[in-house]
Amino acid sequence: MAIALADIKKLRDMTSAGMMDCKKALTEADGDFKRAVEILREKGKSTLAKRGDNETTQGAVLSRVNGGKAVLVCLGCETDFVAATPDFKALAATIADAAIAEFPADLEALKAVKTATGYTLDEDITNQAGKTGEKHVLAYYGAIEAPFVSEYVHFNGKLGAIVAFNKEVPAEIARGIAMQVASMNPVAVDEASVPAEVLESEKTVAIQKTKDEQVQKAVDAALKKAGINPAHVDSEDHIESNTAKGWLTPEQAAQAREIIAKVGAEKAANLPAQMIENIAKGRVAKFLKENTLEEQEYQLSDNKETVKAALAAADKEAKVLCFKRFSLAD
Repeated sequence: MAIALADIKKLRDMTSAGMMDCKKALTEADGDFKRAVEILREKGKSTLAKRGDNETTQGAVLSRVNGGKAVLVCLGCETDFVAATPDFKALAATIADAAIAEFPADLEALKAVKTATGYTLDEDITNQAGKTGEKHVLAYYGAIEAPFVSEYVHFNGKLGAIVAFNKEVPAEIARGIAMQVASMNPVAVDEASVPAEVLESEKTVAIQKTKDEQVQKAVDAALKKAGINPAHVDSEDHIESNTAKGWLTPEQAAQAREIIAKVGAEKAANLPAQMIENIAKGRVAKFLKENTLEEQEYQLSDNKETVKAALAAADKEAKVLCFKRFSLAD
C-alpha cells in the first residue's frame, strides 16, 4: 500500500526513527501506527541483541544541578560519529533532564522514567539504537543531595563529576574541586571513607611488592658477585636470547638460573617481617595521599597545597561530603 508522507512524518515525530525506517515500518504494518511503532521497537531490540558484545566507549556525559541536588549521567554508544548527531545529543539531554526532575533512586529507576514520547527512557534508548543500527546503553547514573553541590563536565563531554559540600562555598573553589575529582579520580574523600576492600587490597599489594623487591635485591647482589649482569637474566626469555647472542655462556646461564632459584628461595624464607611491614605502611600512606581527595595536591593551586588546605582557605568550616565521577575512558 502507498504510505503518505504525512504519516511517515507523524511516525518519525512519535519515535524519532529515520524517515526510511518509518516508511518501511508503516508499509510492513499496512499503515497501522501502533504496529509500526512496535516494529521499530523490535528493530531496536534486535540491534541491541546483535551488538550486545560491542563496546560503548563513545557517548555523552552530562550533569544537572537543581538547588541541593545534582545528577551525573552517561549515554553510551559505539562511535563518535553517532555521539555527535543531534538526535543522540537530544536523547542524552532528555535523560539528564529527567534524572534531575525525577531524582530516581538508581539506574533502573531512571530507565523506567516516562518521557514526552510516551515511552520510558529505556524504550527511547532502544528506539534510538534501532534508528542508528548501533548499540546504545545508559552507562551511568549518579546522584547526590547536600546543602551545596557543584558539577563539572569536561569540554569533550566524556568525563564529569558532581561534588557535595556541607555548606555553600565560593563558586570558584566548588567548581575547582569538581574539576579535581574529574581529572585526578580520587578513590574517596579522605582516608576514613576509603572502602575497606580497597585499603586491604593496597596493603596486600604493598606487602607483596616490598617482599619481591627485597628478594630481587638479594638475587641481583649474588648475580653481580658471580660476574653476571642481572639485566641479562631477568627473565627466562632474556636468558635464552642473550645466550644465543653470545652475551652469556651456557655455563653462566645455568649458574644464573641456580642463583635465582637458590638465593631467591633463601631470601624469601628469611625476610624481616617488621621491616616489610614498615615499608608497606609507607607505600599505603603514599597511596592515600595521592588517591584521597583531601590529600591530593590541588591542581588549580600555585603553591602545591592540598585540596583540604585550599578549601579551608576559602572557608574554614567547609567540607566535602562525597562525590560521584564517571569517565567513558575508564
